[in-house]
Amino acid sequence: MSFQARLMDISEKETFNKFIESSPKGHVLQTWEWGDLKAKTGWIPLRLLVEQDGVPAGAISILKRRIPVLNKYIFYAPRGPVLDISVPGLFSFLLAEVKKLAQKHQAIFLKVDPDVPAENTLWQEAFKREGFRSAETGEGFDGVQPKFVFRLDISPDEEELMANFHQKTRYNIRLSARKGVQIIDHGTKEDLPVFYEVLKETCARDQFLVRSYQYFEDLFEILSPPGYARLFLAKLDDQIIAGTILLKIGDKAWYLYGASSNAARNTMPNYLIQWEMIKWSKAQGCNLYDFRGVPGNLTEDNPLYGLFRFKKGFNGEYTEFMGEYDLVYQPFFYWLYQTMEPVYYKGVRKIIALKKKLKK
Repeated sequence: MSFQARLMDISEKETFNKFIESSPKGHVLQTWEWGDLKAKTGWIPLRLLVEQDGVPAGAISILKRRIPVLNKYIFYAPRGPVLDISVPGLFSFLLAEVKKLAQKHQAIFLKVDPDVPAENTLWQEAFKREGFRSAETGEGFDGVQPKFVFRLDISPDEEELMANFHQKTRYNIRLSARKGVQIIDHGTKEDLPVFYEVLKETCARDQFLVRSYQYFEDLFEILSPPGYARLFLAKLDDQIIAGTILLKIGDKAWYLYGASSNAARNTMPNYLIQWEMIKWSKAQGCNLYDFRGVPGNLTEDNPLYGLFRFKKGFNGEYTEFMGEYDLVYQPFFYWLYQTMEPVYYKGVRKIIALKKKLKK
């Protein structure tokens, strides 16, 4: 048996996506379209496919970005690579091909944060063997991708799923329906502006940063046509009071963004909209529903504890992923980057804080 690798071009998008969708380790952040979305924000996507005797066996979608001042680049593969780690020689071969790309593109390291639980010893041992180093910041919720999530097996029937929810969660779902909240499970591009207004309201209330409207428009235009993204809205009378964006590929779904208005919060639309997203995902053949990030610090004084409690109510499995790992190609420039990065982002945070003050 032999491996071959090649960079994919646009004519092979379907082949690339088909492998990502069908793989047990496939993730929407490794799809061709996610790379196209990130290209709108300054990243350059590179898609590498590994075949074994002509059959796709592994893939990695790499995002490349220039490092200011250094005139070097970083490689980042969100939730990648996608492969069976138990296949002898496959991981090593893929990494050797990525290293060739890194040399060609002047990348100083490859960052990954695979969709793999922390206790998976097979992956841990493979990462250690290949020379990866942990790049943990100690702030799992604030990392590149969430390190802690709730994941729900939605293969049981709806009645069993509902019965397993926390009593308060079941009550709030039913309360929301009784109050007249209606869920629209097929939001359109025309609905995006009102969703974004509710999202801005949410971020102002909870003190989160919000991406530009253009980002959400790009996300919808790129990920919605192939069925990877879907907009859900909660409506009371003629007013949109909540909204969410769901990502889906293969048999997996992810809750990506959520927004709720300050109006009519007592109607508990967030609970009902989650339940409708779970039911919709199940009807589409999904067996895994990922609630995405929750804080790793579970004490009640954590500002994000309310988010944790909300997601916990759906009885998903609290999962800790492996976290961020770096494979270093140019040690000196990597050290320089590690030294410069905190200073750069500290400056960015100061500018954001100053802008907030000026707005007040």
